[in-house]
Amino acid sequence: MKKLFQFITVLILLANCGQKSNDQSGSLVIYPANKEVGAVRITVLADDIIKVESSASMEFDTTISLIEKEDIALVQPKVTETEDEVVISTGKLTVRVNKENGVVGFFDLDNNRIIQEDSKSADQFVPITVDDTQGFSLLQRFTSDKDEALYGLGQHQANEINYKGKNEELFQYNTKVSIPFVISTKKYGILWDNYSLTRFGDPRPYSNLDQFALFDKNGEQGGLTATYVDDQNTGHVFLEKKENTIDYENLETIKNFPEGFDFTNAKITWEGFLESGETGVHRFLCYYAGYTKLWIDDELQFNKWRTAWNPSVAKFDVEMQPGARRHIKLEWIPDGGVSYIGLKALSPVAKEEQEKISFSSEMGKDIRYYFISGESMDEVISGYRQITGKAQVMPLWSMGFWQSRERYKTQDELLDVLKEYRKRKIPIDNIVLDWSHWSVDQWGSHQFDAERFPDPAGMVNQVHELQGHVMVSVWPKYYINTDHYKEFNDKGWMYKRAVEDSIRDWIYPGYIGSFYDAYNAEARKLFWEQINEGYFTKGFDAWWLDATEPDILSNASISYRKALMNPTALGPSTKYFNAYALQNAKGIYEGQRSLPNNDRVFILTRSGFAGIQRYGAVTWSGDIGTRWEDIQSQISAGINFAMAGLPYWTMDIGGFCVEKRYERAIEGSEDMKEWRELNTRWFQFGAFVPLFRSHGQPPFREIFNLAPEGSPTYNSMVYYDKLRYKLMPYIYSLAGWTYLKDYTMMRGLALDFADDASVFNIGDQYMFGPALLINPVYSYSLRSRSVYLPKSNGWYDAYSGKFHAGGEVIEADAPYERIPIFIKAGSIIPTGPDLQYTAEKPADPLTIYVYTGEDTQFDLYEDEGTNYNYEDGKYTIIPMTWSEASRTLTIGSRQGEFEGMLVNRTFNVVFVSETSGTSLDNSDKTYHEVRYDGTEKVVTMD
Repeated sequence: MKKLFQFITVLILLANCGQKSNDQSGSLVIYPANKEVGAVRITVLADDIIKVESSASMEFDTTISLIEKEDIALVQPKVTETEDEVVISTGKLTVRVNKENGVVGFFDLDNNRIIQEDSKSADQFVPITVDDTQGFSLLQRFTSDKDEALYGLGQHQANEINYKGKNEELFQYNTKVSIPFVISTKKYGILWDNYSLTRFGDPRPYSNLDQFALFDKNGEQGGLTATYVDDQNTGHVFLEKKENTIDYENLETIKNFPEGFDFTNAKITWEGFLESGETGVHRFLCYYAGYTKLWIDDELQFNKWRTAWNPSVAKFDVEMQPGARRHIKLEWIPDGGVSYIGLKALSPVAKEEQEKISFSSEMGKDIRYYFISGESMDEVISGYRQITGKAQVMPLWSMGFWQSRERYKTQDELLDVLKEYRKRKIPIDNIVLDWSHWSVDQWGSHQFDAERFPDPAGMVNQVHELQGHVMVSVWPKYYINTDHYKEFNDKGWMYKRAVEDSIRDWIYPGYIGSFYDAYNAEARKLFWEQINEGYFTKGFDAWWLDATEPDILSNASISYRKALMNPTALGPSTKYFNAYALQNAKGIYEGQRSLPNNDRVFILTRSGFAGIQRYGAVTWSGDIGTRWEDIQSQISAGINFAMAGLPYWTMDIGGFCVEKRYERAIEGSEDMKEWRELNTRWFQFGAFVPLFRSHGQPPFREIFNLAPEGSPTYNSMVYYDKLRYKLMPYIYSLAGWTYLKDYTMMRGLALDFADDASVFNIGDQYMFGPALLINPVYSYSLRSRSVYLPKSNGWYDAYSGKFHAGGEVIEADAPYERIPIFIKAGSIIPTGPDLQYTAEKPADPLTIYVYTGEDTQFDLYEDEGTNYNYEDGKYTIIPMTWSEASRTLTIGSRQGEFEGMLVNRTFNVVFVSETSGTSLDNSDKTYHEVRYDGTEKVVTMD
């Protein structure tokens, strides 16, 4: 029998994969008999990480992956052959490739199937040519167990947590960050290596309502009744007509609104009936800005708001049968000026098809993905970082509190805010200089407006003298009159379409500019050289990379967005649409690390992609709204972003875009009361995400500007700010674990409780590290909330120490100044002294809380805090282990050393049990004092 596979030679593999390892024996090619697929290549990156490539031809893509590290040493598997299959065996997996059709299946060592590709079909490779570049639209489906849950895919705003059976379009947009990685409660993950617009789930795009039979509000066929009221005060109807689509989603389609209609005080209603020719679940997506409500058969599906210039999405499902009409009403208030609205749907697919895992991408040469398995979901995420790169330990100061506003207009404004925090003794570590610190017509010059910022280097020095750090906003955007633009343009490194089309931005009276091509390695170097000269030489500590989707023109259609960034240095923007932020961050990280300065790179970026964690990058959730539903959606957005393998995430506490009622709120009004409560609840939540930062448009977000001293808002914010700093030994240890153990700080409940199916669909609770169960409050005037305590040996109330059994739902108290927090039985939490900034004093004494009920262990991580010496082993671990059987805490011998470490220190140990509860922040407590000199100490519970 002729063998239908061959081992790759070293030379071919070097050419095709760009690997540097000399051990290339872990890769082989199978040529299926059925020619739907020309060839399948299997590469074993580790015993539990398999790279799969499928080609429509007999050759493979020679392009080096943007997300895969270049220094992965391959593993030599055992390869055998049966009549039907090629079998690749590693120490942890068996991979079976069908010789007839090339279908790849993944099995454990007991031959239990974990997951398998769906059957190969002609729609997997659909030829596409863009700008004379040939490729394919690609599709790969996988089986999916009915009882598994799926997470990841990045940061999306539709308040979804478990993506099993759901759809998500993966593209980059302000508030939307797409990462093509899913992780399963069955302890495996799939990383899809493609940079074009991708769909998870149903590969079809949502389509307009004309797929339905449409009837107006009187039951006449032909469309919904669209009623255009141009003055809500009088109810004057400008126009009433039938419309069979609601498609006003971008700058092109809004031109279809009725000519002459005044949106200033308008309300538009679409009402009528939908009738489908198919039975099943129809999935709807509403794209909205302004105030939007939608009802199906008089049942409200959603009631949302988003600022006019920055739309969001709402999703809902409707069960329909042929011939059965469903009443629909969409009410839309644009909220001043022309805005955006759209309603589209997907017709049903069979349930077994909908629940498969599916990735479909607009353009690529080959299908390329990575299968990762592990003994836990944490191990799967670790495998993801083995492929895409480790996350660094972020600098200690970055774990503290950050203050920002849309912009500080002068250097005195910025300095006065930091001085006020210090005067009031409210802890803070970082302040942010946002956009428009340049002269109005000099975007991209990296030069400060001399009237408003006469001495930027002196400003930075004063921030440092106040024991703060300062981050500066940098865009990849250049006005055409700047020298920097000309420098890029002369080398052909600017995207030109925006200039050719004379697109003007929103800065009055409007200026023409564009973005540089971050896919060009030399352009990235020039970008770094420019910002190094303009900012880093002045002492700025960190980078705020805005609009990195790239947002060359907000609210453009995707087709025009691609035109605006085309071509890239690597090829058509259609093929590289989603990876701009990754390349942009790469240039800054590599540029800063090339300097003698050893300070850790810190990047805050509005967009991201798989692998961006290796470039010292944190992603924030963009210009979100200031509504209660926005607090809620950030919880699931942050969880899924972290479970997509990227550990560092943050958000604008209080939201960025402000409802006018809050802008206009006066002291004593109901709107002011709600505004303060919203910010209070958001701040309580924000204290327990990886990066803790307040930012937004006016009203100003400084604690002392939000509410007067002594008010519940002020008191609560100061309380949680100080608690964050007390928890710094715990939090910074999590940052250390992120590097050493590939840990995830913000943890969906399935990460720690994968065997408890009750947690699978909980998107409003999460673990912050191994101990703290965080339960944000996201409804106005709510003073309690339902909390599920996952199955475990129990939970302690963080404020009272009261014990609760695991596996139950409780109604937890949520007074105005507190959110419910519970601590898992079997937890060790080290806390430090009161601080005004993270480097104010040594972390001594430490109070070590031991929450008994289960054996547990905690590694206290410490290093020099600001440099990369930890990469050379300059850090310490102090292991702490609690034994239920002996009722002892063992503080182990110190491992490692670094310059300036505390050799001798004091640990005050507090034991918490079912009968001896205490508050996590209680300073009046009974403790066991331990003098620690680096050698093992044992403390016995009384």
